[in-house]
Amino acid sequence: MSTDTAPVPSSSTELLFRPRQLRDLVRGVPWLGDLDDDRIEALLEDSTVRTLKAREWLFRQDAPAEWLYVVISGVVRLVRSAGDGRLATIRCVERGGTLGELSMVSNARVYLYSAEALRRTHLLAIPAARCREIMDSQPACRAEFLSRLALELTERLEDMALLTQADAMARLVSYILRQLPTGRAKGPRVVRLTIPKRWLAAQLAMTPETLSRLLAKLREEGVINIDRQRLLVLDEQKLRDLMLNDD
Repeated sequence: MSTDTAPVPSSSTELLFRPRQLRDLVRGVPWLGDLDDDRIEALLEDSTVRTLKAREWLFRQDAPAEWLYVVISGVVRLVRSAGDGRLATIRCVERGGTLGELSMVSNARVYLYSAEALRRTHLLAIPAARCREIMDSQPACRAEFLSRLALELTERLEDMALLTQADAMARLVSYILRQLPTGRAKGPRVVRLTIPKRWLAAQLAMTPETLSRLLAKLREEGVINIDRQRLLVLDEQKLRDLMLNDD
């Protein structure tokens, strides 16, 4: 495995590139998680680490999809260009998230969206051809991959339904609910707001001012509390009830 930039002096950053951390990162990809150690090592041997500056493009829509990316640190914004040239934010991807999976099952084998780093970002770049070989030889990986694609499609359809039918509060509430950790919790459940506000607003099809106003309204009503980058859901049922109301 190689890197395409000079070594980063930050010891905390270097820790992210150690073999064990990279193995754990690959295992965190659901459809790669069951690979044995030898296969993961072989995959990492063919992979490389990419480092992007803030606002640098990783790839552009319709470019040849030669790599699958896994975010090591930082944030990447996925955008798709409409026919009139406007860019629509699809979502933002953070540590452990993948980019380029849809392109692996596309006959054209091109990226279906563009990807831009929102801050200094490190990514593990895995050859797409190696990933396709794994799916061809590992039925369990292929089944999990297709399951994840179905989940991704369902989430994007939900996004489309909200953007075309619901008001701004419903879009925000839906986003918060989908970010909640799974399982039961004794206290308030927490959503980490690590995405810059302007890009979260763009993802939810609203202005940053509208996003701030709606968050303030939820806080005033005792539904949530915000502590820096931590959003605490204090009343989940009331939050769900807001989905049924129009502003």
